Amino acid sequence: MAKIFARYATIGVMNTAIHWITFAILVEHGQPQSLSNFIAFCVAVTFSFFANAKWTFSSEATTIRYLMYVLFMGIVAVMIGSYADRLKVSPVATLVVFSAISFICGFIYSKYIVFRERKNK
Repeated sequence: MAKIFARYATIGVMNTAIHWITFAILVEHGQPQSLSNFIAFCVAVTFSFFANAKWTFSSEATTIRYLMYVLFMGIVAVMIGSYADRLKVSPVATLVVFSAISFICGFIYSKYIVFRERKNK
């Protein structure tokens, strides 16, 4: 379990960097934060899914698994963004909170739902 978590954490660091860099580039080029964050999320979550499927969980990257993963992580992102908007939290704080929460929730969801090992009958 520690080895799987370490691999997931490594991909998580790369995923976070991809998200934050994409977000920063888009905002710097005049895009609104909402669009920038959505695009950055899409790029980062796609990388994360395929990297974790292959390297962390040694699982097949299927369309249904991709949709399950993206939908779940998207819901987490929208919920955190919605709370941040209501509380008027700074965008940087929102990125930090989302990164932390999605890391923990994403690992649990990936390990026990999306990429769980099927028992042979």
